[in-house]
Amino acid sequence: MLTVEKIGGTSMSALQEVIDNIILFERSGKAIYNRVLVVSAFSGVTNLLLENKKTGEPGVYHRIAKYQDFHDSLHDLVIKLKEINKKYEALGLDLAVADAFIEKHVARAQTYLENLVNILASGYVSKEGILQAAREILASIGETHSAFNLTQILLHKGINARLVDLSGFDDQRAFTIDQRIKEAFATIELKDCICIVTGYAKGTEGIMREFDRGYSEVTFSKIAEVLKPQEAIIHKEYHLSTADPAMVGLDNCKPVGYTNYDIADQLADVGMEAIHPKASKPLEINGIHLRIKNTFEPAHPGTLITREYISALKRVEVITGTDKLLMVDIYDPLMVGNVGSDLQIMQLFFKHNISYTFKATSANSISIVIWEQDFDQLLITDLEEAFEKVTVEKVAMVCLLGTNMDQPGLLAKSAAALAKQEINIKSAGFALRKVNIQFLIDREDFKTAIVALNKAVG
Repeated sequence: MLTVEKIGGTSMSALQEVIDNIILFERSGKAIYNRVLVVSAFSGVTNLLLENKKTGEPGVYHRIAKYQDFHDSLHDLVIKLKEINKKYEALGLDLAVADAFIEKHVARAQTYLENLVNILASGYVSKEGILQAAREILASIGETHSAFNLTQILLHKGINARLVDLSGFDDQRAFTIDQRIKEAFATIELKDCICIVTGYAKGTEGIMREFDRGYSEVTFSKIAEVLKPQEAIIHKEYHLSTADPAMVGLDNCKPVGYTNYDIADQLADVGMEAIHPKASKPLEINGIHLRIKNTFEPAHPGTLITREYISALKRVEVITGTDKLLMVDIYDPLMVGNVGSDLQIMQLFFKHNISYTFKATSANSISIVIWEQDFDQLLITDLEEAFEKVTVEKVAMVCLLGTNMDQPGLLAKSAAALAKQEINIKSAGFALRKVNIQFLIDREDFKTAIVALNKAVG
């Protein structure tokens, strides 16, 4: 069957396992083919190009954004990419070919970036547009590098691998991303080869403008939307589990097994992405099943996400959350009976482009939870001008997720488990469909709460 598969950066850095556990596992001959593998950059490379996703440490992009010379940083990047190449020489990668390829590719990127910097220095064009283009060019380098290397290794092993480079470095045509994908696959006989595709795709709309670091999953999703595979697969370095093994222990959790796209969205809303929410929509709408697999456990079927799945048993499927939230509480005695207070608040959130993950109301107050990284003092200033009192507090959220968990006593049992650990619930809530029960607690209680809930209802 035709599959479109996505390999994450951590998995890509273990290329031997990728080859043994994904490409060749229980396959030989023609069974290796009729597959499209969308690859991320090797682990850490995009951090060097843009910025560290977790720490924010600046990469090459930030030197350009700050009008600093970027040539030394780009030179250091080439050295790092060659060091990565060296790691895979034992797998059959021809170092002379791989090094020459990346030198040539980065040299072309440097020319483009120099032109952008010159235009930016002129002061005649929008800084935002130029910097966005620089970000796109830099991002494309990582996936082009990893896709080229994997293709070369597979060819060396006698496998008919086809490199599909969607970065568009040598293509000046004004394609949208969808058009570029359709054009790239138009003449490929998928049943006779395995396609290795760059996770970055060039398009007139700019894939990073809307999706930023989630772009490789969006490319994967768009390819699946075009090719209509029997199944889409994401290979990660871990299972999608009922709870975080690092918190509750490996023996106290297990792979989810089955769930639906609604739960995948709930997971993404608290930062535990099975798939980027904007990448999941085309799959969901087109009825394409998504499987999440662990690269290092190839025999395990992983977790299948479908549009229709509802658990036959009433159960909690996932216990998760985040401790990186802020609660913004807006109080005003004139709210009671006053139509439009909530609208006024939401208009200010919209003005500052800030989304929220949770909202609770009382007669005179509205509490809204946002990501700490999205905090903007200008929003608070605007709220304080319109309402009597605004407070901001650091919080954590723990959640119970499930496709069929509407059972009497679940809320009480969960609250009792938290109370037993002397964890105070600041706020709680769930929508009518009851696929996500949320508790707001102090940050220092986060791990304790996850463990307690996992023991009580997991």
